[in-house]
Amino acid sequence: MPRTWVVIPMFNEGSVVASVIEEVRKTFPHVVCVDDGSRDDSAARAEAAGAVVVRHPVNLGQGASLQTGFSYALRDPQATEVVTFDADGQHQVADAVGMVELLREGGYDIVIGSRFLDGRTKVGALKRLVLKTAAWWTRITTGMALTDAHNGLRAIDRRLLERIRIRQNRMAHASELVDQIGELDAKWTEYPTHIVYTDYSKSKGQSLLNSVNILVDLLFK
Repeated sequence: MPRTWVVIPMFNEGSVVASVIEEVRKTFPHVVCVDDGSRDDSAARAEAAGAVVVRHPVNLGQGASLQTGFSYALRDPQATEVVTFDADGQHQVADAVGMVELLREGGYDIVIGSRFLDGRTKVGALKRLVLKTAAWWTRITTGMALTDAHNGLRAIDRRLLERIRIRQNRMAHASELVDQIGELDAKWTEYPTHIVYTDYSKSKGQSLLNSVNILVDLLFK
């Protein structure tokens, strides 16, 4: 039977991560959280909610956390795909379900979420400009006409996952991942996702400043 693993990078998310995991596990029971050197009780709360927790002794960044989660999921011989999912509550499980279904039914190697394919996600003008610029730069450098190159919600088939190796630890990892998808000539598509921005998620890295940091990492990775 197909088995999906959900990989959730986690850094000081103790106030929200349990509810995120509980919601995810209603549909996807196999969840691995990578605790990236948290200084709070994130790991304990994630374990109590039913996730497997793999710990980094120090904070290495989201790229490193994803690679650790990928490596863990690939240890399961029954794993058929991985979903990457943020710990701050901004992603919707229903979108992840639709992406996994599309991945399997369409024979894709990867399905990438996009907040710009429908009108559900409300993005400020400046943030939209920065993210669109990042997507434009990705199109120039990889030939992939993505509308949203830095969406953290993805569904990745095992066969592609086995060939991916993320070396950029921080925000440039998203661009590095797209680069590898292009180099490997993977079959990809996008899926409309609803990103819910809350005061909490903004404080955890969804601010305009973080979008600017994405561009800086992209240009100087």
